[in-house]
Amino acid sequence: MKPINQQTLRQKMMAYRRSPLSFVLFLLVSLSALFTMAVLLFLIVYILIKGLPHLTPELFAWEYNSENVSMLPSIINTIFMTLLSLLIAAPIGIFAAIYLVEYAKRGNKVVKVIRITAETLSGIPSIVYGLFGMLFFVIALGWGNSILSGAFTLAIMILPLIIRTTEEALQSVPDLYREASFGLGAGRLRTVFRVVLPSAVPGILAGIILAIGRIVGETAALIYTAGTVAEVPSSLFSSARTLSVHMYNLSQEGLYFNQAYATAVVLLLVVICINSLSNFIAKRITKG
Repeated sequence: MKPINQQTLRQKMMAYRRSPLSFVLFLLVSLSALFTMAVLLFLIVYILIKGLPHLTPELFAWEYNSENVSMLPSIINTIFMTLLSLLIAAPIGIFAAIYLVEYAKRGNKVVKVIRITAETLSGIPSIVYGLFGMLFFVIALGWGNSILSGAFTLAIMILPLIIRTTEEALQSVPDLYREASFGLGAGRLRTVFRVVLPSAVPGILAGIILAIGRIVGETAALIYTAGTVAEVPSSLFSSARTLSVHMYNLSQEGLYFNQAYATAVVLLLVVICINSLSNFIAKRITKG
């Protein structure tokens, strides 16, 4: 085969770029990106315009009542629910992904069953998870409407997401890293935890960030499992209301639409802060 001249290759690339089909595809991709950015900016600006004027000190009172409809207990409950759900789901999801990628043999039927199950679970509506959580955690186990029931329900919801993203992050690590570690005499366990996992941390944290977004924005499943009590829980078996449930209840009552928009602003800020903190941790771990 004759070698291709660089000038000829450039001419072919320029001709390809100038073709009508390439221009149309480039135009469609650019318009899609601009449309996505425009929708995101519109939502953020709309929420800020509607909610910022109604952010008052009364909304951050320690105790909730019908006069101040304080969101501070819901903020604390949201943070606590997020941490507890991740504490349950993250270790299980990460270790399951490590088994699927590093230990399970290729073509194993068990691996196929686990992946099909994870993909199926990721497509189930959240209301179905809420019904399952109510029947199993609330009624069968006798936990009642509590923050523990809500956390376990959310952990089941985000588990497929963490497994899938962690699996993709581990598969993106070059096999050369593993071979070099094995060549130096390290075992599989040391290779996984000292070589593979540190390289896959950014991808794993990306999955955890997506899971946090789903936890913070979940409403239907928590209404049936965690309850709607607007106060800081005294124990894991106390009922709790998260920010999304708080905003839903305010809008449903029909008397606090302005406060619901203000809650949406705080919810947006909480998500941004959590994502920024996760990205900061990922950069520090990667540099370390």
